[in-house]
Amino acid sequence: MTITVSDSFIPFDSVANATAVLLDGSAIFQNRIKAAEALLLKEISDGNPIYGVTTGYGESGKNYLVYEDAQTLQVNLYRFHGCGVGEILTTKEIFNIMLVRLISISKGFSGVSIELLESMLKFLELGIMPAIPSKGSVGASGDLTPLSYIAAALAGEREVIYNEQLRPTMEVLNECGIKPYTFKPKEALAIMNGTSVMTGILVVQATYFENLLNGLESFAAGLFEAMEADTTAIEPFVQQVKPFAGQIKCAANLRQKLDGATLVHDRLTRYKSFFDSEHHNIQDRYSIRCIPQILGVAWDTLEQAKRWIETEINSVSDNPLINCDEQIIYTGCNFYGGYMAQAADTLKISLANMADLLDKQFAILVDDKFNRGIGENLKLSKEPYHHGFKAMQITLSSLSADVMMRMLPSSVFSRSTESMNQDKVSMGTTGALGLKGGIDEFASMLAIAMLGVAQAMDIKGIEKFSKFSTNLHAQIRAISAPLMEDRRLDGDISTLKDMLLNGDFR
Repeated sequence: MTITVSDSFIPFDSVANATAVLLDGSAIFQNRIKAAEALLLKEISDGNPIYGVTTGYGESGKNYLVYEDAQTLQVNLYRFHGCGVGEILTTKEIFNIMLVRLISISKGFSGVSIELLESMLKFLELGIMPAIPSKGSVGASGDLTPLSYIAAALAGEREVIYNEQLRPTMEVLNECGIKPYTFKPKEALAIMNGTSVMTGILVVQATYFENLLNGLESFAAGLFEAMEADTTAIEPFVQQVKPFAGQIKCAANLRQKLDGATLVHDRLTRYKSFFDSEHHNIQDRYSIRCIPQILGVAWDTLEQAKRWIETEINSVSDNPLINCDEQIIYTGCNFYGGYMAQAADTLKISLANMADLLDKQFAILVDDKFNRGIGENLKLSKEPYHHGFKAMQITLSSLSADVMMRMLPSSVFSRSTESMNQDKVSMGTTGALGLKGGIDEFASMLAIAMLGVAQAMDIKGIEKFSKFSTNLHAQIRAISAPLMEDRRLDGDISTLKDMLLNGDFR
């Protein structure tokens, strides 16, 4: 998808699916950018102290600099922040980070030049991705350290990822015929003083979250059939009298996926079979019966998080801000990532609940005391020396603990730093990275569960299952054969994990 950066509102999904970027070429857009730059330069020439332009940064903001030193100040800003650590972010995350930063400083309130916007656009067009280490930000004053890697790359310094290779930036710029960019007053600060790293990461991870939530509902539909569950709990009336949007949505999704299912039971069938079947309690366990109430919360949390992320994408998150209408330069705190921190933390809590639910569901599925005739450890073989999904459950359960240990909200761990100037910070990027780690682990959990439910369908007879579950089974069996004899399954898990993250199971 190609999107155009202008002053227009850009939806979350457009950013999440963007593969190419254009810059608004209209005179209105160009003039707005130029007007903010001109006001900034006038204030500088009038001798007014402008934070981060003719003063030092943070606690050093009391130090005044003359105009001639402003350019050196911008260079030093990104250089002294070249202390990021940790794994390099993915190229998809870096693309989103650069795009979000470009959107923010293109609103006409940052005092940057058209030339800077065009330089950033050129990187996006050619797929030159600054190599950004994942750690080093406290989420205010923005993502200073990780965003410094964008500023440095534009200036020809440090490293970039180009054609999937990590290379010196100047080597790639020379190869592409690009001159390193020379920053004008405030431009390095405008790039670095914002929330774009946490936001760019969350765009990717919220998309993965949604894909996994869809996949979890698909697993749940297969589980409903394999466990011969009672559909009473997902009927419309139950949701109507507790009308949370997410709960209603989840139940509707399950009803649609279970259309035509014959192994499940309704309330009347359950009444009739109560005295006749050893397999059927009058109600199912909570991990089956309460799925709409559990996953509904996750759906509503995701929708709120996406609204916040979308607002952040379309916000001006640097400092100071330039208002040409009033001819005033404002200092503020839009670089504070509080909303992104809260979005990450709430998604982490929902993910932990999803992991806990899946752990309980899988425990029932593999246990012959509870799985209604499926048998011990999902074994297709009758030989006593084969073990089915015994170890698969151990791995899944281990991963569930890993996910739940990430549940702690990062935003409450604010650290005072930078000579107590940054005395209350968001930890938004830490939260986004924590969510990223949990998403990765949950995807592996769900891949194991998908293999398990396909095995259960084979044991019960795939011909007995609904059209949806039959198609789900076919998707899984296309990459993983039924487990007849003990064999390694790590490769199957990895392949299914990637498919789940990409949204192949809905």
